[in-house]
Amino acid sequence: MVEITYFVHGTTTDNLAKKATGWLGGELSEKGIMQANALKEIIKEQYFDVVFCSDLKRAVDSAKIDFSGRNIKLIQDARLRECNYGDYNGKDDKLADYHAHIEQSFPNGESMLDVEARISNFIDFLKQNYDNKKIAIVAHKAPQLALDVILNNMSWQQALANDWRITKNWQPGWKYYVN
Repeated sequence: MVEITYFVHGTTTDNLAKKATGWLGGELSEKGIMQANALKEIIKEQYFDVVFCSDLKRAVDSAKIDFSGRNIKLIQDARLRECNYGDYNGKDDKLADYHAHIEQSFPNGESMLDVEARISNFIDFLKQNYDNKKIAIVAHKAPQLALDVILNNMSWQQALANDWRITKNWQPGWKYYVN
């Protein structure tokens, strides 16, 4: 079994400007840097064998802050990227409607099913290479929802309805178990 603790990156300047960053790098805002430093304190006693993060700048920067001062390997992995909003990357965040793009790709981008396939591939990789390990992941909304779909047997509609961003139930890490 692989134990995953999933962390989301801190608030970005795009989040504050109501822009859908998607596959753009993104910059942590002052608030995001403060959030990452606060999370670092909250999780400082938790043990992880390795930390994986999306290769997008906002996730890398969050992970570096979250786990700074610890002797732990940080691995960037493109499979953990946010959904590619295609033509909508960097545009108004209202265009990044996940409900409308579960099966249908964003123009010149991905669908939620595409993200699910990426995350499923990543989970298979973890099973093969990190059995009996505790893994931290720092990434984005779509990959987290894909974990809910894959590992918690939710439909995309259920995952979207239960998303902590909707329910306002943020927590310092979500647990997932891969058997």
